[in-house]
Amino acid sequence: MSKSFPETYQKALLHCIQQAIDEDLSAVGDHTTKAIFPAEHQSKAKLIAKGSGVLAGVDFCRLLLEHHGPKVTLSPLVNDGALFSAGETLLTLEGDTQSILSLERILLNALQRMSGIATVTQGIQQSIAHTKCKVLDTRKTTPNFRIAEKWAVQIGGGVNHRMGLYDAIMLKDNHIDFCGGLVQALNKIKSYLDGLSVSIPVIVETRNLEDVAICLQHKWISRVLLDNMSPTALTEAVARIDRELPTEASGNITPENCISYAETGVDFISLGYITHSAPIIDLSLRAN
Repeated sequence: MSKSFPETYQKALLHCIQQAIDEDLSAVGDHTTKAIFPAEHQSKAKLIAKGSGVLAGVDFCRLLLEHHGPKVTLSPLVNDGALFSAGETLLTLEGDTQSILSLERILLNALQRMSGIATVTQGIQQSIAHTKCKVLDTRKTTPNFRIAEKWAVQIGGGVNHRMGLYDAIMLKDNHIDFCGGLVQALNKIKSYLDGLSVSIPVIVETRNLEDVAICLQHKWISRVLLDNMSPTALTEAVARIDRELPTEASGNITPENCISYAETGVDFISLGYITHSAPIIDLSLRAN
């Protein structure tokens, strides 16, 4: 049985959460809350949706509270991945007032940002549901919050690309040009792989049918990335590959034109938009 996202990336998620704690509370804590409420003070709060969408970040908040607010109980009324409407109560918090107030902004930032990404991802995936194509994210993410944004993509029904430079080889145009050509770069990568004790995926960016033809001579490649091609050119490239290797389209793909790319027969479309341009969904934490 495969591990869940939080099980697989728990270390990275805890690091992300710790950075948020350090940023907002440092080693001192919340002066305002400590000045008003004694340590034993208890409160209740509810999270209200001011917009609609796909909820994401509830389990992120559970992890945050588990490590930094253990005296607060989170009770979800809507779970990650579920649709919600404006005015709906999404979850309640009960317990230590100091923890609720000092962690409020971190909780809201995560929920608003992750829900926005999940909502956009689901909308795009649903728009291309009549094809076999799947939505991929990219590394165009918010610094120090990538792990949560990638989680939101998965909650929204998308598929995670590589998490970083460390878990896959992705041969891009500058690698190829600096190396002197695609053939030279592929030869170096194969030699590098042969010296490793672990297997890692290899994604190769191609710019034309000549590059595609070269890739088809190297069946150890994990996926061919067809970059900045028009839907017409992409259709031709996908036909040329003829399922010999998985395919991905990338470059200038948006929610407005994604259907035309997905209908080319490509296996994946990758969109930086779903992480760098997804609008947040406004949420409010109020005393209950």
